[in-house]
Amino acid sequence: MSFYLFVILSVLTLCSAFAVVLAKNPMYSVLSLIVCFFTVAGHYVLLNAQFLAIVHIIVYAGAIMVLFLFVVMLLNLNSETEPHKDNMLKVAAVITGGLLFVVLIASIKATELGTFSLPQKSNLGYVEEVGKKLFTDYLLPFEISSVLFLSAMIGSVVLAKKEK
Repeated sequence: MSFYLFVILSVLTLCSAFAVVLAKNPMYSVLSLIVCFFTVAGHYVLLNAQFLAIVHIIVYAGAIMVLFLFVVMLLNLNSETEPHKDNMLKVAAVITGGLLFVVLIASIKATELGTFSLPQKSNLGYVEEVGKKLFTDYLLPFEISSVLFLSAMIGSVVLAKKEK
């Protein structure tokens, strides 16, 4: 039964991820991304990580997607009123995307697949253990990500500001 549920969730995840990239309307793209987040949370439930699934839904589908929706609404992305991009900018985007692809391929090639075993600790998925790890070992990345989200919000306001 769980295998069929896994296959269904995987197909939905892939279809919604392709819809994010291929959608012409930004609102459809955002809604497809929300569906993708919910199906990934379903995968977490299949892995018996209910806490991670709930946090994933709250953080990504709740907070981040609301931020994306506000950015899309503030930018008012209409193809009729949007200024056309310079060809040099398009070339720079293709080069940057290609370099990102090369880096991803190189990192996949450098990765060694080893055996995976769960730690023998019995309270692995408890909220208390997650909190201890988050605010002791991973405090700096946690704070850096909060500053990154703050700068993204400031950037969206700057982009949405009308020029006079």
